[in-house]
Amino acid sequence: MPHESHPEVRVLHSLRVRGFVDTHLVADAAAMEIAEVEGWLGRLESAGNVRYRDGRMSGWMLTTEGRGHGESLLAAELEASGCRDGVHSAYQDFLAVNHGFLELCTDWQMRPPTGNPTGDRVINDHTDAEYDAAVIERLAEFDEVVQPISVELAALLHRYDGYGRRFGSALERVMAGDHDWFTKPMIESYHTVWFELHENFLATLGIPRASEAEAI
Repeated sequence: MPHESHPEVRVLHSLRVRGFVDTHLVADAAAMEIAEVEGWLGRLESAGNVRYRDGRMSGWMLTTEGRGHGESLLAAELEASGCRDGVHSAYQDFLAVNHGFLELCTDWQMRPPTGNPTGDRVINDHTDAEYDAAVIERLAEFDEVVQPISVELAALLHRYDGYGRRFGSALERVMAGDHDWFTKPMIESYHTVWFELHENFLATLGIPRASEAEAI
């Protein structure tokens, strides 16, 4: 059975990987009831670990203290669950394709001029259906790699459950012709979920993004 994270870990970790979000999105990411999440957010706010920002965009965010507290809880959980080796192995599999995926996203956003494959790239206006179809086919190939990684992670830590479904949903939308679901931020696009999974690995394993290359 996958390890079930403590509710405090789930709330803090949801804010770590999703950033600035409202209560219902914290609950969704943590797979918890809104009332329970509200209780934890209140306690964490009193302890100085989270704060709510009001304004044109409102939501919860980690404080510096909350980020450090969450990292300590994650490190303790990883050791107690005995999952470090398994998560690190999945992380290495992910890194093996991460650079290629980022290049794929660039290929989706920029393309060679029509009729000049060696020319300087231009913004992809998605009028070249053949070009787009080739890039989407490559996205499906990346999905075939990341789906087993998602299954492996979900079998280790329950809070990783859902990545495979989210990747699959984004891919289906892209293949159905909704281009936003490839790389658009602020929605559950394929790139958004990919970036979140990457951050999840770094947070779980305690690896600073700036020193990632040395930590492999």
